[in-house]
Parts: sequence; C-alpha cells; structure tokens
Amino acid sequence: MAANAEARIDSSRALLRHTVATVAYRGGKALRAAPGEFANFRVAAGTRTPAEILAHVGDLFDWALSIAKDKEEWRNSSPLPWNAGVDRFFTALNSFDAYLASDAPLGCSAERLFQGPIADSLTHIGQISMLRRLASAPVRGEDYSQAEIALGRVGREQKSPKFEFD
Repeated sequence: MAANAEARIDSSRALLRHTVATVAYRGGKALRAAPGEFANFRVAAGTRTPAEILAHVGDLFDWALSIAKDKEEWRNSSPLPWNAGVDRFFTALNSFDAYLASDAPLGCSAERLFQGPIADSLTHIGQISMLRRLASAPVRGEDYSQAEIALGRVGREQKSPKFEFD
C-alpha cells in the first residue's frame, strides 16, 4: 500500500475515533443525572422512550463493530434498566473504538461507518437531550467546539464542560 493511501486510512480512522469520542462526550452529558422516571418517559403514543432509544444506540455501535469486522449483523435489543443501558452504551463505544484503534482491517469504508451507525447515533443522542427538556430535566447547552474531547476517551468519565449556556 502506498504511503499516501496509508496516511488517508490512518486519518480516516482517527476522525472516526474522534467522532466516537464526541458521541461519548455528548451522550454522557445527555445520559448523566437523568431522573429515575426519565427512562420510561413517553412524549406520545407510538414514540420511543429514552430507554428504548438508548438500547437502539447500543445496537448501532454493536452493528458498527460488526460492519468494521466485515461480519455485518443487526440485532434489536430490549431496553435495559437505565444504568445498565448507560453501561451498555459505553461498553459498545469502547469495543468499537478499540477495534478502530487496532491494526485490524476495516470491512468497509470509514465513510460508510460514519454515514450509517455513527451519524444515526448522533441523531438519537439529540433525541434523548430533547426528551430531557420535555421531561423537565433539561441538559444545559454547551459550546461543544471548546469541549475537551480526546481519542480513546469513550467511557463514562468525561472532562467537565468548559463553557455551558444558561
């Protein structure tokens, strides 16, 4: 493989990893300190609860890992109790990030991983944030461009916000 192709692959994987760390940061903020009843909050009949959305996000990262390993498989998981669902979210992010950090080949393009499961997860993190506001437990807005997001920081422990909005 030519050096330019290797550099492009490395930069694509680095950008994916940064995006996964961003999902961890934003997701962690949306999930942290949610009231006990929030998991089952339903805004209207036929809509997903936060626990159902969180299960779907876990499924997205399990799917992303299966795609990356060239063994694509989708599963619909049932929602877990809130804290277990949050643990699953971070475990799935960690597993996917660890694969991206490895020398193992990607079973598809970085672009496919981004446009499918990763971008979808950002949509759903936004839904959880919106539901927090509707459930009278809002998440403070933030200038995310100033957030301390780092490759590999994909667990519950995230840096404190630098600049939140009132």
